Amino acid sequence: MSNTRGFVVVAQNTKTINYIKCAAALAVSLKRVMPDASITLITSDSYILPKTVALFDNIVKLPYGDLSPDSAWKLSNDWQVFEASPYDYTIKLEADMFLPRSIEHWWGVLEHRDVVVSGAIRNFKGEISDVRVYRKFIDDNELPDCYNAITYFNKSATAKEFFDIVRHVFDNWADYVAILKCNVKEEVTTDWAYAIACHLMGRERTMLPGFDEMSMTHMKQYINGIPTEEWTSTLVHECLPDVLRVNSYVQSYPFHYHVKSFADIILERYTCPTT
Repeated sequence: MSNTRGFVVVAQNTKTINYIKCAAALAVSLKRVMPDASITLITSDSYILPKTVALFDNIVKLPYGDLSPDSAWKLSNDWQVFEASPYDYTIKLEADMFLPRSIEHWWGVLEHRDVVVSGAIRNFKGEISDVRVYRKFIDDNELPDCYNAITYFNKSATAKEFFDIVRHVFDNWADYVAILKCNVKEEVTTDWAYAIACHLMGRERTMLPGFDEMSMTHMKQYINGIPTEEWTSTLVHECLPDVLRVNSYVQSYPFHYHVKSFADIILERYTCPTT
């Protein structure tokens, strides 16, 4: 049997955010530029609209269920992606992303590694960002500057070790806070857990310096030098049949739109009438 490869997205609805809708918009954008790509939704949600189910090649339940049922943030379930992925080679994408062009060519680089966590972000102009406003925890603790929103892994012992550490960080956060430089009330995020895992295992085993192609456009306020996090009300955005433009800049990298309502625009503009 040939090795399999595909994309996974972990998405669970909360009381305030419809992450399943974001995942559906991601699937629409991915299939638009990579029609033959396989994409799997990993979730604990018990009901998903049939039209959403049809957008995915697989729907997989979290192997250990929802470990934070009362939380507004479901980040502590992320480590389950290793076991849940049905692929030999996996690229994990965060739900609130849009794929403006094919990233098929990434596989040729990534398949030679066991784990690669993205290490660069860009502003809407396509420039690699050096803004550190959101990275105080990383800088204060001299951790690898990684972004879990795009993560590659295969079904290897190395990748299992990585996600075991991520789980350990979430399960024992109080112990980590006691030894790290941070506010005692600092909440663990997936980026922080991944950074700790990358540090403990070594950057050379978990990241790929120089492969800046594996990066995303991040639409947070200070990265883009705009007056509010609500970039959709500040910047002109055009969702055209063949291109996404922001303030006339064509988007070429995975687009982390951050403002969840943008998923509605993606679904409206890019979903076929028969879907």
